[in-house]
Amino acid sequence: MTGSRGRFITVEGIEGAGKSSNLEFIKQLLEASGKEVLFTREPGGTPLGEEVRQLLLGHRHTGMADDTELLLMFAARAENLEQKIKPALEAGIWVLCDRFTDASYAYQGGGRGIDKMRIQQLEEWTQGELRPDLTLLLDLPVEVGLERAGKRSAPDRFEKEEVRFFEDVRQAYLQIAWDQASRVKVVDASTPLYEVQAHITETVHDFIQTGS
Repeated sequence: MTGSRGRFITVEGIEGAGKSSNLEFIKQLLEASGKEVLFTREPGGTPLGEEVRQLLLGHRHTGMADDTELLLMFAARAENLEQKIKPALEAGIWVLCDRFTDASYAYQGGGRGIDKMRIQQLEEWTQGELRPDLTLLLDLPVEVGLERAGKRSAPDRFEKEEVRFFEDVRQAYLQIAWDQASRVKVVDASTPLYEVQAHITETVHDFIQTGS
């Protein structure tokens, strides 16, 4: 534990972007630099959040209303923030999170068409002033991502969406990166893994040197 506040790093991307392959790699980079790291994910991260995750990703509620989906995402996020993320940051621990509120803007905003102002109201209510310090956006063409995702497991409720949905999600992510370039760093996830991880290494090391 340190006397200073921890830093908050999130990893975003559409299906098949390689988040799972790279999250452990990022965690190891941070730990090799002497940081204590808490890993969590969204939706999920807590016992309650993991139950909500099953509701959101499973196929029992395929006709779920868009507003219900958004509110469940933020319900799980509120629990994750209070139970894990905020306490860790206050204790000087660095937090690495698989997706966060950018995903709500991308999936529920871009994909579902929910007004950004409504998402922003939930963001401010749930998070206050807390925002990620660094976000790595693993970006690749939708067709490539869906092909990769299809090889790894049966599709979840989101992965069964049409290609147009994911195109809208991707464009929403890229718009966030354009609007918030100082926080969101885009990584070309269509390149070989060693190139992706070289880019990640450079970005994370620069952040450790200048952002802590």
